[in-house]
Amino acid sequence: MLVLLALPAAVATWSGWVGLGEKTGFGMVTPLPGIADGFQINTAITLPIGVETYAAYALGAWLKSGGRVSDTTRRFAKWSAIGSLALGMLGQIAFHLLEISALAKAPDVITAAVSVLPVLVLGMGAALGHLMARDAAQVPELPTEQASDGPTSASAEPQPEALALPAKPLKRTVPGIDDLMPVGRRIAADLADRGLSLTRDRLLKAVRDTGRSISSDRATALLARLKSEASHADAVPNQQQAA
Repeated sequence: MLVLLALPAAVATWSGWVGLGEKTGFGMVTPLPGIADGFQINTAITLPIGVETYAAYALGAWLKSGGRVSDTTRRFAKWSAIGSLALGMLGQIAFHLLEISALAKAPDVITAAVSVLPVLVLGMGAALGHLMARDAAQVPELPTEQASDGPTSASAEPQPEALALPAKPLKRTVPGIDDLMPVGRRIAADLADRGLSLTRDRLLKAVRDTGRSISSDRATALLARLKSEASHADAVPNQQQAA
C-alpha cells in the first residue's frame, strides 16, 4: 500500500523538478572533460534527488523513536524537513505555472532560487548527519550504584582476567554527578517539605527547570546517590540510639 501511494507522487515530483531544472539552466554537462568526454549527465536530476531525499531523511530523524536523538538534533530535523517539503511544493507550483504559460525559460528570481538548492541541501544534510553521529557517540556510563549492586551471574564465577583488574575503575562516578549533588540535595529537601517522594522523573524535571542539562541516565545515577546519602543519614541516629 505504501508503494502504491509513493509511486505516483515520486513520478510527479521527479518530472516537476526535472522540468523546472531544464527551465532554470540545468541540463546536459560533461562532468569529466578530458577524461571521459563521451560521458554526459543531465544535472536537472539533482533537484528531485537532493531535495526530496533530504526531506525523507530529515523526517526519519525527526520522528525516530529508538536510539539516542537529542532535542537539538530533533528540532533541526523537524524544521529542515518542513522547509524541504515546502521547497518541494513551491518547486512543483513554479513548474506547472511555467508550463501553462508556455514559458521555456523561468524568470530570473526563480532561476536564482533553484540554482542554490543543491548547495542548501548539501549543507543541511551534512549538518544533520554530524548531529546524528554526535548523538550516537554519546554513550552513557553505568552509575556507580548500579555497577556495585549485588553479584550478577557473571560475577558469581569470576574469571582470572577479571580478578587481575584493579577495583578502582569500578568506583568511578558518572561524569557531572558530583557537580549536580548540591542542586540535587536542594530538590530532595524541597520535595520532602512538600510531602512528595523523590523520583527520577521529578528529579529530572526539577534539575532541567534550573537551566542545567541532564540526561535520563545521569538523573538515575543522581537519584541513587541522593537515596544512598539519605539512607546513611537515617542509619547514623539509629546507631547512636542503640549505643
